[in-house]
Amino acid sequence: MTSFTPAELGHRIGSGLLSFPVTHFGDDLSFDEGAYRENIVRLAKYDVGGLFAAGGTGEFFSLTPAEVERVVAAAAESAPDGTPILAPAGYGTATAIELAATAERAGADGILLFPPYLTEAGQEGLARHVEAVCRSTSLGVVIYSRANAVYRDDTVARLADTCPNLIGYKDGVGDIDTMTRIHARLGERLTYIGGLPTAETYALPYLQLGVTTYSSAIFNFLPEFALDFYAAVRERRHDAVTRMLRDFVLPYTEIRNRQAGYAVSIVKAGMTATGHSAGPVRPPLTDLTARELDELKALIAELPSTAG
Repeated sequence: MTSFTPAELGHRIGSGLLSFPVTHFGDDLSFDEGAYRENIVRLAKYDVGGLFAAGGTGEFFSLTPAEVERVVAAAAESAPDGTPILAPAGYGTATAIELAATAERAGADGILLFPPYLTEAGQEGLARHVEAVCRSTSLGVVIYSRANAVYRDDTVARLADTCPNLIGYKDGVGDIDTMTRIHARLGERLTYIGGLPTAETYALPYLQLGVTTYSSAIFNFLPEFALDFYAAVRERRHDAVTRMLRDFVLPYTEIRNRQAGYAVSIVKAGMTATGHSAGPVRPPLTDLTARELDELKALIAELPSTAG
């Protein structure tokens, strides 16, 4: 059973950097539970606001429901007490409700609700989808606005009224106008999470909009760098942020942008580059080429410290 009420969880995840651990696979692409548990222990030693098991960076889209439960349970059992674990829910409404129940069974503290699978929907349908999932669980729920589930400010305001356990809004779109409108309407009612790929790129300007945290994929393989970057953002040390963007984040995104899906693949490559291999990505994703991996290794090697 979770040790956090929804309100407590919302406050906690908004107070620190968020990590989305990769999911470890063997050469045969099966879930490597032992390696995954070891990695959760490693990451949980750092001061983070929460760990999102089997999230986007954790290849939720390639996991079966049974594997999702195994991954979430492994994270919940391996993380120390007091580290929030959030689990994924998604696809159609009925499946999302089943995954929410899975999250409770597996010992998660909250849920990240991904967009419904494939089909487009209007705001009324999206609202009903979120309301159904929220009603089905006692856990705190974060909605993820991206792809075919982009929520308008009036829809988010309605959901905040009708769903007491809705605790957060994760932005994967980058629409500043919408983000401004949502924060102006709801203020501290929700926790706002930056969820664009390589969210460090947008962290400083988004802080001005009330987005106090973001999901750091880089944290998987460079936890000290990711935490230093987050601290510089929160303290508004613009020169430090600009330097770290120039020296690592922006060159990193140039490699990431070479292929669709590399936002996940480059994180697993980073794990390999720093001696914490998590295995390959599952299709339909593809791994970085050997040459691209060497480029990433060289980029990491130029940093002052690559411990972690």
